[in-house]
Amino acid sequence: MKIYTLHKKQKLPISRDEAWNFLSNPKNLKIITPDYMGFNIISGADRTMYSGQIIQYIVTPLLGIKTKWVTEITHSNNQDYFVDEQRFGPYSLWHHKHFIKIIDGGIQMEDIIDYKLPFGVFGQLVHPFLVKPKLEEIFNYRSNKLEDIFGKY
Repeated sequence: MKIYTLHKKQKLPISRDEAWNFLSNPKNLKIITPDYMGFNIISGADRTMYSGQIIQYIVTPLLGIKTKWVTEITHSNNQDYFVDEQRFGPYSLWHHKHFIKIIDGGIQMEDIIDYKLPFGVFGQLVHPFLVKPKLEEIFNYRSNKLEDIFGKY
């Protein structure tokens, strides 16, 4: 069983309050997700984030195939971090940690995603040229979009 990790850091010239208020609102996920992903929240975004929250989405990650994705916010510590885990969706494992740290002149966001692909060896074969580049593209889009919204550090 191969588990992959994607690790991203980004600095933004905003307060921890601003960062938390934006990132802890599930509705803002659509803003920082590429349009081609067809991201649409079905349920669970009617409140700000809390531990135990279930959020259901429809996404179109590859080849125009719509996929239901269900995540649970398993941990949440106000303004410090939260963790979302896939309960149903395209990955065999998806565990995404989001950290917010105060730094001089703003905050540093850190994302650590541990994930496993389905389909055994086939999933491992397509990872380097299909899945990994797509995740990098999505998180680069997110980084650029956050800079558009909040400015560059």
